[in-house]
Amino acid sequence: MTTLSIFHQNQPEQALTVVTDPDAIRNKLSAHGVHFDRWATRDLPADATEEEILEAYADEVARLKQDWGFQTADVVSLTADHPQKDAFRQKFLDEHTHSEDEVRFFVRGQGLFYLHFGDQVYALLCEKNDLISVPDGTRHWFDMGPEPEFTCIRLFSNPEGWVASFTGEDIASRLPRYESLAGGA
Repeated sequence: MTTLSIFHQNQPEQALTVVTDPDAIRNKLSAHGVHFDRWATRDLPADATEEEILEAYADEVARLKQDWGFQTADVVSLTADHPQKDAFRQKFLDEHTHSEDEVRFFVRGQGLFYLHFGDQVYALLCEKNDLISVPDGTRHWFDMGPEPEFTCIRLFSNPEGWVASFTGEDIASRLPRYESLAGGA
């Protein structure tokens, strides 16, 4: 279940608020400029290729490109048996920003976005059907968990793709990880 947990950065032991209603999540995130939506997913085979996935969502991707000026789209997929899963997880676990919006649509599985606003951290457990757009300059990080299982469509304004500027802050190490917040999902 998609879940938004809000923490105070200095008291990460317990969430201040936990929200599961998609409309309430959308409202809380939009107050910070984050776009959240739920799309119907398509029935695709587990081994669908990047081309098949992008073709299945061609209309939605074209609309996002037109409305928001994205230039490219690709698919990222990770499974628990990937030999470099630990390195991939570590790559995204430190707080960073981007000079463009970070957009992900979950075709399969789930992952946890942490968004740092002032003295609060919003931990959004995204799952299949969830679309999130994190505005450029937003301090955030992503945790795919120790046994990742997800497929996402990513959209970029920068043709170079994912480019991060790390903040050097250790806040990500102080918040509960995926294992705690995903509830064994």
